[in-house]
Amino acid sequence: MRHITLASGESVEVECLSCALVNGLIAPEGGVIVETEYFHAHQDVAYPVPGLVILASKRHLKALDELTEAERLDYISILSKIRKAQREVLGIESVYYFYNEDTTHHFHTWMVPRYEWMYQFGRSVESVRPVLLHARNEMNGGQHIAEMTKAIAVLTKALNRES
Repeated sequence: MRHITLASGESVEVECLSCALVNGLIAPEGGVIVETEYFHAHQDVAYPVPGLVILASKRHLKALDELTEAERLDYISILSKIRKAQREVLGIESVYYFYNEDTTHHFHTWMVPRYEWMYQFGRSVESVRPVLLHARNEMNGGQHIAEMTKAIAVLTKALNRES
């Protein structure tokens, strides 16, 4: 078991945080944005960036090549739908996508939108970590939380109307 402190400050002990989230043992703050047979999307509210989405497999696996054919088709389909909704309902023009196989959680993809304020940290992939740390440390209150919460609701509505 691993001891994890959530964005809310609540501490939990789980084998795998992603498994706990996709199986409903832990409810993501802001709720589930969209869910398919094989995937679950939510926002990591520790980083209050509107439109930042984490797409996690429901099955515990580590790497892209471990997905079944059905999971691969579902993955690209829901990833594309989320991206389309980010563009159409939130006006997000650019997104960085990340997934890593050396994570302590299971397979998930981060969809990190780019906003004008982020360019003060640079324009390359190297700027993402400082951007996320800035969001977590400097934007974790008031207006920023309200904007993130609104973005979660707008994405959820758009994606569940379409699904």
